[in-house]
Amino acid sequence: MAPRTHMSSGRLSQGLLLLWVLLGTGLCHTDAVTTSFRQYAGTSPPTAMSNETAQLMEVNYTDITQQCWDLFVHLMRNVTTAELCEWKVISRPYSVLQGCLETYADRLNYSYPNALAEQYIFQSHHRYFHNCTLEHPVYFDPPEEVLLAMIIAPICLIPFLVTLVIWRSKDGKAQA
Repeated sequence: MAPRTHMSSGRLSQGLLLLWVLLGTGLCHTDAVTTSFRQYAGTSPPTAMSNETAQLMEVNYTDITQQCWDLFVHLMRNVTTAELCEWKVISRPYSVLQGCLETYADRLNYSYPNALAEQYIFQSHHRYFHNCTLEHPVYFDPPEEVLLAMIIAPICLIPFLVTLVIWRSKDGKAQA
């Protein structure tokens, strides 16, 4: 967390509070603020996206994702059945699909990842890569608790074994 800076005067925060109260009660005229904002910043104030715009954007993204899928299917036609599980062969079409879905989502200000894009990715796995298995099993590290037990157990046994060896060697000298 960033450290708080000490303000020497509370006038700024009091002014913002007063402005907030005036805007909230409707006593302050907001058109003058937006007009002056446009004059000085050269931009228009942010507006809420209408429901029609959101629906149009979703329809456009749906159409574009279908084109991305069609391109992916076209690229996968060149891949033989024996090559379906070789990453060197399928990485290009797969990356094109993912890149297409992501690029057009960004261009349309549509969130990514999204349900539609995930649906196409899952569809690609179901249709083309469902029979791909790993030739060599992948080994993962054990959970932390097991790993700590495997490290600490021998360390704790060492003093016990040293003590046992010394005790047995003294006992052996006494019998001789």
